[in-house]
Amino acid sequence: MYHMHSKAVKIIKKDLLSDNWYVLSRVTYEFLDTDGMKQIQRREVYDRGNGATILLYNPITKTVILTNQFRLPTFVNGNNSGMLIEACAGLLDKDNPEDAIIKKYLKLICLRVR
Repeated sequence: MYHMHSKAVKIIKKDLLSDNWYVLSRVTYEFLDTDGMKQIQRREVYDRGNGATILLYNPITKTVILTNQFRLPTFVNGNNSGMLIEACAGLLDKDNPEDAIIKKYLKLICLRVR
């Protein structure tokens, strides 16, 4: 079975397209596919930094807790409200993942976790 690892991808070129809000780059890379064939691919990468997410499960009600958030791209693409139902997530900033997600969870959901 083939497993992805750093030797399967070689960055050939990285061009900065924007650093207005976060960093948008165009990356050209060589990719070793599952058949051992090399492919050259190019993608745009929007780097907002590392993040964390939490999916809380209530075993008594057998439900998960989600949040409803406005997302501009969905509004631009025809979602009249722009709102999406999603798991609570946020950027790490300088926190470790656990501390970052607890801060974000408390801000968005306002429920106490035991």
